[in-house]
Amino acid sequence: MATKRQLPSSQKYLHLSEIRDNTVIMDDGTVRSILLVSSINFALKNEDEQNAIISAYVNFLNNLSFPLQIVIQSRELNISDYLVDLQKREKEQTNELLKAQTADYINYISELVSLGKIMNKRFYVVVTYNPLSDERKGFVSLVKELFNPSVSIRMKEARFKVLQKELSRRVDSVISGLSSIGLNVVELDTQGVIELMYNSYNPDVAASQALNNVNNLRVK
Repeated sequence: MATKRQLPSSQKYLHLSEIRDNTVIMDDGTVRSILLVSSINFALKNEDEQNAIISAYVNFLNNLSFPLQIVIQSRELNISDYLVDLQKREKEQTNELLKAQTADYINYISELVSLGKIMNKRFYVVVTYNPLSDERKGFVSLVKELFNPSVSIRMKEARFKVLQKELSRRVDSVISGLSSIGLNVVELDTQGVIELMYNSYNPDVAASQALNNVNNLRVK
């Protein structure tokens, strides 16, 4: 009997070490925060507003002293749950006129979706902090950690707090700069980061199987 070939986990191709306290820790020792950013309909702005936005964006870029990564994610919009909710409301509606209007609206949305894919775009800014130094531990430090592993754990936690503090400064600077352009910015928490990774690298599975809340997970 032939065994079914097991596909490798997407985690194998990610250079992630850990996600905690709203922070992504990479396997190279750098840390990252991910910001969800709103969009602006630039074409609907008048000339003065457009010039103001461009000027604010230029100032934002000129004031940056560290690199940023801008990610645009485009996904097909799944409105199945929305349609199910509408159908439920249609059945519960006692007003015949409103019930007929709800049915017409459901048909309109269904036909609109059948004509072509409706895409949903989301914009992210990834803020990175790299300590820039690859410190090498001395022989005495290595011996101490060998006989007292708790020292290493405490140092790792202390090191993380230092990196996170420096990263937070950059995040605050980016949020302030983008807000001056008229954009709404939200830093993803731990749950949001994990869901983003899960949905990005497992789009087919994510469409049918939602991710559990990380606070409800139990490690055996």
